[in-house]
Amino acid sequence: MALSKVNFNSINATPTASKFITFNADADGLAAGDVGGALTLISTQTASSSSSLSFTSGIDSTYKEYVFKFINIHPATSNTHFQVNFRDGSTAFDAIKTTTMFFARHKEDDSAASLGYSAGEDIAQGTGYQNLYFDTGANASDESGSGTLHLFEPASTTFVKHFISTASSYGDTPREYNTFCAGYCNVTAAIDGVDFKMSSGNIDSGIIKMYGVS
Repeated sequence: MALSKVNFNSINATPTASKFITFNADADGLAAGDVGGALTLISTQTASSSSSLSFTSGIDSTYKEYVFKFINIHPATSNTHFQVNFRDGSTAFDAIKTTTMFFARHKEDDSAASLGYSAGEDIAQGTGYQNLYFDTGANASDESGSGTLHLFEPASTTFVKHFISTASSYGDTPREYNTFCAGYCNVTAAIDGVDFKMSSGNIDSGIIKMYGVS
């Protein structure tokens, strides 16, 4: 069987920009499809001595997954925790949650390092705010925390609404924290809002971006 060669210069890839090419049963055997996993920026919140940063629109059935990227969150108060909570159709951020959390940490002077489950940071069917990382410093201008929160199918009225987060933060000691949190909102109502704040004091500065995942 002879092989057919294709002249590369004769291929026009422009119509498939931001697409991927698949095989099908057509005469030419090719089709263009959407790229899975692409991020679409929906909104951006910038803190400036803010009591909280709230996302109250754009969270619906458009996407199965939403991603929040929090970048250089600097608290106004030292030794405080960065937290999240969810709104389930009312005006309050008080969705019932069950969560779990663990962390790795290491001091700058190399005197202490540990890996552990943080029993005091988890929630068992509670409505309070969930810590995403803790003991953040604020005494120096470079102390901050950054990370990502994934929220899965918040518009579902059948399943619980799962979320996972990982973060890196500058601890008050000073030390590095790598914090992992996961849980679910145990409600039948859709989640239509997400709120971020510090456990005490304001968010002095920082940016949070919300994306939809196609």
